[in-house]
Amino acid sequence: MKKLAIYSFLSVSALISASSALAQEDHHADPHPLEFMFGEWVGEASGVAPDRTPYSITQTERVGPMLDGEIVVIEGRGYSAEGETAFNAFAVVSKSGPDGAWEMRSYTGGRAGTFPFELTPSGYVWSTPAGSNAIVQYTATFDGDSWSQIGEYIVDGGEPIQMFQMSLQRVGDSNWPAANPVAPVLVEQD
Repeated sequence: MKKLAIYSFLSVSALISASSALAQEDHHADPHPLEFMFGEWVGEASGVAPDRTPYSITQTERVGPMLDGEIVVIEGRGYSAEGETAFNAFAVVSKSGPDGAWEMRSYTGGRAGTFPFELTPSGYVWSTPAGSNAIVQYTATFDGDSWSQIGEYIVDGGEPIQMFQMSLQRVGDSNWPAANPVAPVLVEQD
């Protein structure tokens, strides 16, 4: 026999779903500030590893909103010529406070960090510390279905040394990560 709690749960779930649908309808009236990034992207990336070894990979990115656009998630994967995953990173971009600033929390290779994420007229810029007096700054430029990005090593505000570049083409829309959520399974209770 199902208890009243399960029916109450279903009623509350229906109410939340209806409210979310209305909120989502309203939310989509204005485009998301990062909508230019949404979709699936494929292209080439190359650079110099920390041991100064040059590399070249096929780079893929998939980007999409979650939590009604409160966050944007990004997964980057680089593939070797043999088709093996040579690089994998994950990031969450969100507002960082009432001033409208953005931040990015990224994860790769056992490392994680939170960094300022600045929107520019043609893309974004973010940087990560690279020692006590250096940073690596990433600058991305979007032009329609093209995404270009460079990474530059900068010591004490000196001349930047480019150590990474990628050039991607948008290959389509993506319903990731919001698609195919786990469906609720109701358990009969005595």
